[in-house]
Amino acid sequence: MPRDTGIGAATLRREDVRFLTGTGEYTDDIVLAKQTYAVFARSTVAHGKIKSIDTSAAAQMPGVLAVFTGDDFVDVGGNPAGWLINSRDGEPMKEPKRPVLAHGKVRHVGDAYAAVIAETVEQARDAVEAIEADIEELPAIIDMNAALSSSTYVHDEIETNQCFDWGWIEDNREATDTAIKNAHHVTTLELVNNRLVPNAMEPRASIGSYKASTGEYTLHTTSQNPHLTRLLISAFVLGIPENMLTVIAPDVGGGFGSKIYHYGEEALVLAAAKQVGRPVKWTADRTESFLTDAHGRDHVTKIELALDAEGNFLAFRTDTKANVGAYLSNFSTATPTFLHGTLMGGNYTVPLVYVNVKAVFTNTAPVDAYRGAGRPEATYSIERVIDKAARELGMDPIELRRKNFVKPDQYPYASAAGLEYDAGNYDALMDKMEEVADISGFEARRKASEAKGLMRGLGVNAYIEACGIAPSNLVGVLGSRVGLYDAATVRVNATGNISVMVGAHSHGQGHETAFPQVVSDMLGIDASTIDIVHGDTSKIPFGMGTYGSRSLAVCGSAVVRATEKIIVKAKKIAAHMLEVTDQDISLNDGVFSVEGTNKSVTFGEVALKAYIPHDYPLESIEPGLEETAFYDPANFTYPSGAYACEVEVDPETGKVRVDRMCAVDDFGNVINPMIVTGQVHGGLAQGIGQALVEQTFYDEYGQLLSASYMDYTMPRADDLPMFQVDHSQGTPCVHNPLGVKGCGEAGAIGSPPTVVNAVVDALQSGGHNITHIDMPVTPVRVWEAMQNAK
Repeated sequence: MPRDTGIGAATLRREDVRFLTGTGEYTDDIVLAKQTYAVFARSTVAHGKIKSIDTSAAAQMPGVLAVFTGDDFVDVGGNPAGWLINSRDGEPMKEPKRPVLAHGKVRHVGDAYAAVIAETVEQARDAVEAIEADIEELPAIIDMNAALSSSTYVHDEIETNQCFDWGWIEDNREATDTAIKNAHHVTTLELVNNRLVPNAMEPRASIGSYKASTGEYTLHTTSQNPHLTRLLISAFVLGIPENMLTVIAPDVGGGFGSKIYHYGEEALVLAAAKQVGRPVKWTADRTESFLTDAHGRDHVTKIELALDAEGNFLAFRTDTKANVGAYLSNFSTATPTFLHGTLMGGNYTVPLVYVNVKAVFTNTAPVDAYRGAGRPEATYSIERVIDKAARELGMDPIELRRKNFVKPDQYPYASAAGLEYDAGNYDALMDKMEEVADISGFEARRKASEAKGLMRGLGVNAYIEACGIAPSNLVGVLGSRVGLYDAATVRVNATGNISVMVGAHSHGQGHETAFPQVVSDMLGIDASTIDIVHGDTSKIPFGMGTYGSRSLAVCGSAVVRATEKIIVKAKKIAAHMLEVTDQDISLNDGVFSVEGTNKSVTFGEVALKAYIPHDYPLESIEPGLEETAFYDPANFTYPSGAYACEVEVDPETGKVRVDRMCAVDDFGNVINPMIVTGQVHGGLAQGIGQALVEQTFYDEYGQLLSASYMDYTMPRADDLPMFQVDHSQGTPCVHNPLGVKGCGEAGAIGSPPTVVNAVVDALQSGGHNITHIDMPVTPVRVWEAMQNAK
């Protein structure tokens, strides 16, 4: 077999051919027979009591087939959070119902309270304009501090705006307080992790259809997680029997977390399709995406780092307010707690960690997992406070980190935040970063910048993240309401080609290229003979989708286990064909052979024999060659890295330019280096966007002021340098069969603190006593900080 198609080969992504030639099929490309269209009436106020909704005029408009309001869904369920979080006192979180359409109150600008189904989109839009809604505007609750002290509630029935008050690890609390009280030095930093809009290239879209003769429903939708969407709609929202609902996620143009979750529009088009007896399509416009897609981040944190006289870390203590918006989205309760608090030990041998998180309801769009999901928030807090501590102690920031790193001989390492790191070498990553980033040449580059009248700064960062969320028995104890395994079916066809059905969904990750490389390597056949089937719940085994850098670590491991079963059975068939025992058979380069002889059969011959079993010993070999495996990980995987950034700051304007960016990551074993590099590049762009330009703004009335690309700044190509990326320092994960760790979110985790550290360093080099600037570090913020520091 050509070995350039197996594990480790930088093969081009096969799926890119259809994407680049315009032949991909996205949800909005699908046109079903007799298809109709849905348009939603959305609230223009952030908080209001629905006194009445008159749809009579809209219902009589040309082409209108049906009009729905929240009254039509009062008796159905609500979309639940995926994790049940208990407060420090043991009280379960407050979990108000999230309806399909708003009922009783609207709770954020863009909250849908009615929907029109019509023959055309234009007719539906006209009819929405004819809906008369009497909504009494109520005071908007935007600020989290104000929300916690307010007697006005987003959800009146729970009589509070606090979802939960979570502590982790509660047994550490007293000891952490004591360590900080008695420490030689304590560094304190208050910071904001700014709210972001995910901005996937493809807006959300859904098509619901219903087959009256069989009672079957089909939902085509932009989803990272079709099986979870089906489960939520069936078990909690509409009560459709799960075996009567198929969810299909075709090509999806980006997700970044915002398409993991189930949204009310998906349930609406299904219910509407049954009522009107025709398929119903909805496609969001860009304004709807800004208003209603789950936003990311939005934490306000106070972090304290205690150190002894030698600079050894003694304790981290954090107090965070996390905005969950108007409703709980599916992973909104996990993101600020177990995906954030458990990483607050970082890469360091800090003996004590205590994390307090208060989740707060506000009249803003729901907040949920966005690329990195909790780990960027943790890393930003840790790495910013370490940099500040280094300045206060007069220590080199790299040496302070090295002094406190977990060392290779300490694995497996039980962190103070409750995780067990299995493998890593953070000093080696830092060594490589210093080499690739040419840290030794920085001072010369600083002098060159100063000669141009610019301030140059160097920022560094060391991060660790937890990926492949697992195992189910652990996350179940922590509050997860679903298992976090995945599954794969490997089907060898009679002619020798292979279909691999996977529970993970590909929407930019390159699964159609990387998964075949794994199977190709194991069987010794060319990857071009292997195709990947994903995204259709009627074809794939039950899996938990794609997020949290879990695809290869979890679903890829299921592919390995299923392929191993294929090999075991294929050896039995080959042994039968060659008249030996299966213990005598070896598989190399797609050929089954008897060691020490010239007897052999090819993989293709065995595949054909599997389906022509005329002389099988039926008591020992079944016909066919197809196997399924479910894989539940033993632990998270722990990618890590060391990043460096150099910026130039214009003292006259405050403009920041990223001149150099270096990312050295440990992803364990790498299946396809080209795909990994591309994933890191994408994450770096998003992280730099958060650090420099991206910010979601609500005014005091809850109006989203950044609801278009005219107002919400996205990073452009000329905002970014050519990245220096290295992933040669991998330490294989010890508990999954591929030794992989996950790479999709690393760049977005490691880059924000690196950039901000560089900006602060530049300002300090220019004589400005500035220790922190909140993201995004826009020219205005930098200029104002310089003026205030005079």
